[in-house]
Amino acid sequence: MPRGMGRGYGRFGGGTRYGFSPFGGAYGLIDLLFLIGILYFLVKLFIVAAPYALGLVALLILRSLLRPRFWGWGGPF
Repeated sequence: MPRGMGRGYGRFGGGTRYGFSPFGGAYGLIDLLFLIGILYFLVKLFIVAAPYALGLVALLILRSLLRPRFWGWGGPF
């Protein structure tokens, strides 16, 4: 048994019981706002970066089509 479990420091011991709710109270609201902000930032970042990523993929495909092929080198890059 881990240390302290026999002295009333277990999961529900030690006096008052504080129930765990991930978004309860003021700090939970602040956490929720931070999570929404992070997700908003990631979505905006993806929208901005998607055309550049598609352009890079198109350039790599064009490069692989224009390169001379040798018999021993069969990879696309």
